[in-house]
Amino acid sequence: MARIAGVDLPKNKRIEIALTYIYGIGLTGSNQILKTANVGPDVRVKDLTVAEVNRLRQVIEKDHKVEGALRQEVTFNIKRLMDLGCYRGLRHRRGLPVRGQRTHTNARTRKGRKHRIGSAKRVVKAQ
Repeated sequence: MARIAGVDLPKNKRIEIALTYIYGIGLTGSNQILKTANVGPDVRVKDLTVAEVNRLRQVIEKDHKVEGALRQEVTFNIKRLMDLGCYRGLRHRRGLPVRGQRTHTNARTRKGRKHRIGSAKRVVKAQ
């Protein structure tokens, strides 16, 4: 089992797809890494040699920000926007969509469950 950037890559997948399990690497980035490391995209992870795994590790460490460092950068960027008090920062702070989507209807993923206004559900007595 290949372990790159602190992530165990799935054994039976092609390396092109397996690299996308690393946070910060998509399909395009995966293909660039494979081309730079001189590894074929059709090779299965279990068939990689130790030399190929080391080349992949070196290319990722040298050229790409992935996993913890990338997550930390993203959270700091969001925190910076919130500290500035700009529109995008306010939307993050309030838990609303940031990129101009409508919120009258929809946006439930970002806003969470509907909140009931007023009292609890009224119980109708049967007579």
